[in-house]
Amino acid sequence: MSRIFKYFLNLIPRPWLISLSYWVRPLIALFLKGKRFIDPIDGKRFRKFLPYGYESPRENVLSPSTLSLERHRLLWLFLRNKTNLFTKPLKLLHFAPEQAFYKRFRKQANLDYVTTDLNSPLADVKADICKLPFENDAFDVILCNHVLEHIPDDTQAMKELFRVLRPGGWGVFQIPQDVKRDKTFEDNTITDKKERAKIFGQYDHVRIYGLDYFDKLRSIGFIVEAVDYTTQLSSEEINQYRLAKGELIPFVQKPLLN
Repeated sequence: MSRIFKYFLNLIPRPWLISLSYWVRPLIALFLKGKRFIDPIDGKRFRKFLPYGYESPRENVLSPSTLSLERHRLLWLFLRNKTNLFTKPLKLLHFAPEQAFYKRFRKQANLDYVTTDLNSPLADVKADICKLPFENDAFDVILCNHVLEHIPDDTQAMKELFRVLRPGGWGVFQIPQDVKRDKTFEDNTITDKKERAKIFGQYDHVRIYGLDYFDKLRSIGFIVEAVDYTTQLSSEEINQYRLAKGELIPFVQKPLLN
């Protein structure tokens, strides 16, 4: 099954995959229904999760109901238990909105919810992250997850995120990160899709972030905390929710004006 998923992930453009998934998802969720694993986003239980990965598919990681991965489920638990996203009136900017979150955030009465992306069919505003069409200090919260690794000029993208976040506002900017690597690796001369997938893990990635990612965000002006929320969960919960133990959540804040 891993080979089948890998084939279609690399063959079908992502916007098409998003549209197609709405039709296929209910059937797969019914087929895999069980008790062993739990998706904390919707509370549904399954006998197993699906494989996922463009280059080296990971087994038992993709939820059949929400299509969430390890990082989505970890982020959901963190947002629900450690932030005010579900309780306080907030203006939220969501880049490349994940299907697991999109409808849930849209229905929340406390959120003024705006989505943006260049290509996603779920985007309210089609925009280039390096040149956002929003005023300064426009948003209380920004979620920008697994986007920056696609952007050649990630420094400019970070500057734009800083510009449109209000002082005192916060965000989460997840990226695929090699925590064993001190410095980020990128090579703009690598343009072949197969070579990119082999080196960067996905054909449309342009770098592999190391631990210096947090310092780069700090250099833009953000206050940054690398949160390992899995340390606050039991081994049983980590396994039941199919989380990646030790995955770091980049939680950022924009300093208040003096």
